[in-house]
Amino acid sequence: MQISGAQMVIEAFIAEGVDTVFGYPGGAIMNVYDEIYKQDKFQHILNRHEQASVHAAEGYAKASGKVGVAMITSGPGFTNAVTGLADAYMDSIPLVVVSGQVPMSLIGTDAFQEIDAVGISRPCTKHNYLVTDANDLARVLKEAFYIARSGRPGPVHVDIPKDVTAQIAEFDYSKPVDLETYKPHTKGSTRQIKKAMEAIANSKRPLFYLGGGIINSNAAYEVRDLIHRTGIPAVETFMARGTLSHDDKYLISMLGMHGSYAANMAMSETDMVIALGARFDDRVTGKLSEFAKNAGVIHVDIDPASISKLVNADFPIVGDVKNVVEEMLELADTINPDHYESWRETINNFDELHPLAFHEDSERLKPQWVVKRVGELLGDNANISTDVGQHQMWAAQFYPFTRPRQFISSGGLGTMGFGFPAAMGVKAASPEKTSINFTGDGSILMNVQELMTAVEKKLPVINIILNNNFLGMVRQWQTLFYDKRHSETDLSVQPDFVKLSEAFGGIGYRVHTKEEFDAALKDAVEKNVVAFIEVLVERFENVMPMVPAGGSLFNMMLLEKKKETK
Repeated sequence: MQISGAQMVIEAFIAEGVDTVFGYPGGAIMNVYDEIYKQDKFQHILNRHEQASVHAAEGYAKASGKVGVAMITSGPGFTNAVTGLADAYMDSIPLVVVSGQVPMSLIGTDAFQEIDAVGISRPCTKHNYLVTDANDLARVLKEAFYIARSGRPGPVHVDIPKDVTAQIAEFDYSKPVDLETYKPHTKGSTRQIKKAMEAIANSKRPLFYLGGGIINSNAAYEVRDLIHRTGIPAVETFMARGTLSHDDKYLISMLGMHGSYAANMAMSETDMVIALGARFDDRVTGKLSEFAKNAGVIHVDIDPASISKLVNADFPIVGDVKNVVEEMLELADTINPDHYESWRETINNFDELHPLAFHEDSERLKPQWVVKRVGELLGDNANISTDVGQHQMWAAQFYPFTRPRQFISSGGLGTMGFGFPAAMGVKAASPEKTSINFTGDGSILMNVQELMTAVEKKLPVINIILNNNFLGMVRQWQTLFYDKRHSETDLSVQPDFVKLSEAFGGIGYRVHTKEEFDAALKDAVEKNVVAFIEVLVERFENVMPMVPAGGSLFNMMLLEKKKETK
């Protein structure tokens, strides 16, 4: 059919099953927004900042497993969105971000709100396009969704000049995608998988190293089955939280810079690392030369560029984690779980020696208690988003995750301001679950304008602000490594968060005690509206354990022995 470029964008979204678009209009994208006004197949959520639009699309994608969609205009609209693109690129989140561009005749003239969006987005997208002819638009949009979701997922940027959105051309969305230079290898080598399973069977201290690729490939339940059948203990990366349920007897916990003593020591003592969808990030490995230095390495990943990039793989397997694990399951009976009983006992001893714990305080609320308490009260009924900082690590350490896609956070880029808009996207994707955002008094102000979006669109995110009047994680480093020189991290001058929430039409609570917190959370859940719960917590609490930057996993700074509360 002959339709305009703007109509093609709408028809492509409908064909792809898009039900939610996040965005912010402007001159260059106005033709598309005019078509949005005319349709009723998907909802558009108007954010108050373009960065928030992309973060919300990220939250939607992480919670649903679908491609998240955002739409923005040219110039500052696009540059505002770049942080979200970079965040999605680092965490392998499938997005399609459509931006408007000045008309073709004005490109290169420094026109009003012109920016080289394609040039800027090239380093932080999986792929990008500048569409110069409406006849190419159907093909480009179909390719964009395919590239975003296939292989190692990631954000795809489509930049469309305003005159191209006005052009009339043929729209045919039926043609299959055929990209000669892009053929993701999803099936692992059967021969290599068999060799890997033989190596596991011959090892004495194997360890599953679970990465975020498991979540992306929807392989969590197959991985659970493999672990249970082999009896091999497992550690999770930050991005893999929820792969195993918190009460799974084979789950040690999270490893890395703020991982548990038992998890880090297990990785240091293992003789066979079985890495599934993990990229050996520096926050996980610490000092590379000391990382699992006596272990063989099995590395399964959809991205061939990730294998042996940092740690040499003895058994490299390129393929989709779900497909590979399904093949591994066919050989699982060759492994005897009883063979690893002494290894599991060793790990249990590590955990008993230095359990993941914190010290209670009768006078001030501890942030770790708040996280655990939310887990006790809401558990599986909540999806957990976070901003970035100490609260993020406490959430990863102490929340009792039960399922994949329950934990949504900014991993690789570490973007303050991610949590609130992401939690709105999570709520849009999973309206039946309570959407919680753990945040800090620093992070929450970075996208606080989204209070208006959440109120208007009735996205009842409960923001739990762990307020220590500091940029907490930076302060922690200054305390530990900069001789307590707290340079520009004191946030003692802050707004009244209760009144701030109320000013936008939400509700606010300020709590000092456990009883007040319980009452506030219960009330916020029952009222089902946007909320700020400001929790005044111990100012100088540190995230422990901690591996100093560049240090070895086995050289951890640990919680001082005192009245410990698990």
